[in-house]
Amino acid sequence: MNVFLPNYSQNMHFANSWEEQKQCFSPLFSFNTFGCYDANITLSINMSEDYSNERTRVYTLKLRALLEDLPPICAEFFRGIEPSTSVLTRYGYALDLKLFFKFLISDSLCSGLLSIRDIDCSILENVSIDHIERYLEYVAMYPAETDSEDYEKEEYITNGERAKARKLSSVRSFFKYLYKKGRITRNVAALADTPKVHEKPIVKLEPDEIDALLTVVESGEGLSPAQKKYHKQTQVRDTAIVTLFLGTGMRISELVGINIDDLNFMSNEVRIVRKGGNQDVLVFGSEVREALLNYMLRRENMTAQPGHEKALFLSMQNKRMTVRAIENLVKKYAALAAPLKRISPHKLRSTYGTMLYRESGDIYLVADVLGQKDVNTTRKHYVPQAEDRRRFAAEVISLKGKKSGTADADTKNGNEPDETE
Repeated sequence: MNVFLPNYSQNMHFANSWEEQKQCFSPLFSFNTFGCYDANITLSINMSEDYSNERTRVYTLKLRALLEDLPPICAEFFRGIEPSTSVLTRYGYALDLKLFFKFLISDSLCSGLLSIRDIDCSILENVSIDHIERYLEYVAMYPAETDSEDYEKEEYITNGERAKARKLSSVRSFFKYLYKKGRITRNVAALADTPKVHEKPIVKLEPDEIDALLTVVESGEGLSPAQKKYHKQTQVRDTAIVTLFLGTGMRISELVGINIDDLNFMSNEVRIVRKGGNQDVLVFGSEVREALLNYMLRRENMTAQPGHEKALFLSMQNKRMTVRAIENLVKKYAALAAPLKRISPHKLRSTYGTMLYRESGDIYLVADVLGQKDVNTTRKHYVPQAEDRRRFAAEVISLKGKKSGTADADTKNGNEPDETE
């Protein structure tokens, strides 16, 4: 269903709530559901902070629970790095360190210890570079925690280059802190070589694949009968989600956290909470606007579960959609539109960043819109220079007619090309 979009005066001020914005779309909307949440862009309290704060609370509790299993010195480490890291980063460090301590407890270095809680600085002082290197070898494939004693049926967890490098980074941060604070006299983790990480090509959608993806989301063509049954109920929502990814390049966590009154249709803006908790405002185009308004027609008549009333995107259970649910949603449609590529929400972000750079040629603009502080990161992940050069090289040579004058010039001068060149 297409929504007729009324014209607005350029001088129209920012509406204070979704209720006020709805007045501009009458008679498209009935006025009987949402509460009046203040959505003024200048407010310091952002509605999408509810999701961000809740996620911080959950991971804070998870980290505290995990610390109960770790050596006491870890509590000091996490307090020390708290001002400069997010709780999600610290939780990731805690998981990595727990695995490192489990490896140490199985080594002769910790003979006689019954628990990783018993590991102290005197033991860490004796960790050698050999321990670090053997740990990296161990994490490449190690047994998952199960009750099975059958080695043939035992499940194993594998880690590639990037995962191994991240786990080494966690250990390095821990030893660096202990050395800085004088808890140990040497930092052996700093001597370990970082696992070589081979660069991967930027995976993104080409224009025809973008069109195919949007067509699949809207039509449901190619879905199984069971999937089509649910597609009738979620088509408008799914179209809005995919269009929002492709039209803004936002991260999946940013999309999940959007609340109804984070949308401003007067200025085509959406407020989000970036990584690290910083607030930002993204501007969206007419296609995103239309998709969102179509969804709001549906969202207007949905009754959210208690505690999820503010959420923009709701699941079939009328709860805020989770990261996992949106990942599965994107993969389901992308598998039909681009079956040879493994497309995730982050790959849609790559698609947007690459398209924006190709259109503008401004790497600083791309970094700003994507919310990246380091422009080198943007250049590395969103500027497909190598691919562009390969495409250029493929088109330069003509097999039926020479495009280059080099060979002709050699012939005219009586010189035959050297077959060894």
